[in-house]
Amino acid sequence: MIPRASLPRAVPRVLRPQCSKRPSNQRTLASAKSGGFNYETGEANGVKFASRDIPGPTTQLAVVARAGTRFQVYPGFAEGLEKFAFKSTHKRSSLRITREAELLGAELFAYHSRENLVVGAKFLREDLPYFTELLGEVVSKTKFLRHELNEEVIPIIKLGQKHILGNTAEMAVNSAHAVAFHRGLGTALHPTSSVPITKYLHKEDLKTFSQAAYAKPNFAVVANGTSHDELSKWVGEFFNDSPTAPPKDFPPIETKPSKYYGGEERIAHDGGNNMIIGFPGSGAYTGGHYDAAIAVLSSLLGGQSYIKWSPGFSLLARATTAQTQAHVSTRNISYSDAGLLTIAMGGNARHIKEASIAIVEILKAISGGDIAKDDITKAKANAKFRTLSAGENTGTGLELTGAGLVQSGKASQLHGIADAIDGVTEDAVKKAAGSLLEGKATVSAVGDLFVLPFAEEIGLHPEQSDAPSKNSHAFKRREEERWISDLQNGQSVAQSKIGETPE
Repeated sequence: MIPRASLPRAVPRVLRPQCSKRPSNQRTLASAKSGGFNYETGEANGVKFASRDIPGPTTQLAVVARAGTRFQVYPGFAEGLEKFAFKSTHKRSSLRITREAELLGAELFAYHSRENLVVGAKFLREDLPYFTELLGEVVSKTKFLRHELNEEVIPIIKLGQKHILGNTAEMAVNSAHAVAFHRGLGTALHPTSSVPITKYLHKEDLKTFSQAAYAKPNFAVVANGTSHDELSKWVGEFFNDSPTAPPKDFPPIETKPSKYYGGEERIAHDGGNNMIIGFPGSGAYTGGHYDAAIAVLSSLLGGQSYIKWSPGFSLLARATTAQTQAHVSTRNISYSDAGLLTIAMGGNARHIKEASIAIVEILKAISGGDIAKDDITKAKANAKFRTLSAGENTGTGLELTGAGLVQSGKASQLHGIADAIDGVTEDAVKKAAGSLLEGKATVSAVGDLFVLPFAEEIGLHPEQSDAPSKNSHAFKRREEERWISDLQNGQSVAQSKIGETPE
């Protein structure tokens, strides 16, 4: 154990008994807002923050930065910045950070998604000052030492590349995103073995990228299990050194809107079989691209069961009971300005082929109205439960809230999402299914390509033109609008001729 004298000034302060503090049984009493799903937001010295005072003895604190793979300026930068979290800073060595966290009984974590980099800690509630100071150091005072990059960061990234080579499920997800979005959201979550990361990962460039990622407009601080006033006080004190704007002499973080493309990709692999059928999905609630009907449709399609000893109520669970060697699951992956509704299959190649045919038939049945009202009622209840259940997961709430603050200045308020799900009608679900079939699908297959089907073999056309078919809702709507326009123009011409004076 390191001697008490070697700890920073903040550690003894948070360790010693505080007589002025309320007893623990009073401190954990919930206020009117405590324990709810809504976050209280604010800003301190230009840093956006949000807190949710969940009653309990522990706190979870995180910095959420707009530095996921979508926003990295060079390959591997999101991964590299994540791996440098809690390395040596100008005030503490990485060993000291580790030992102090152990002494306080805390957990440190860092991960990245396609849009966000999350660096945080879980600790006892009274240790908030110390860990707020530590995260402030990670953001603005990391040294980015050359030996840490070459001996610790890059070797770990290369080990991850080898892991991806044998993970057909992750390969299928990366493939589906690449086909659906190309660049940006289409960038692989982790660099594959074919990416020359050593060509781009240099400590000087990575340090400059961190200054852009951790500029005050590009990150937010989010906490679960602390009061709003306490968080405001410590964020204002310990995040003063964060840059107010990204460096001007470095490629800017790309923020142009995502565009859905769609298409098909097939990758041969002898380590397993996975296939993903994707469609444009619902974006995040805070980004203005949320579609509650897609959330309900995702639960309606399902595939996975949430009830023990039961295949579940979902349509795909019932339709694929004969394909016992294929696992099917539906998920809407939401981002700030886009979404990808994915139906993922894994297992035996022939069973995947049979299940994929059933999936398209189910979508056609829903769009045609061949669906029981009771199934939609169950799907709405399940979608609402899963949304609110995710809100109880403090980790999920941290990233969603931080991303919302950075992207739109709004925290993720799950009660609003639940209300939107309650308002979904049966017709809205049918129209959502119809729009998926009318649009361009995304199909990715990884595994035994001799058996895994092409898109057209299961009734999908990922390379179809943007023009809708004559039987589609879009075509009928366009023809109706054209007819109304012609009628109005005809009336205008007739009125003008009535007003003319004959020669």
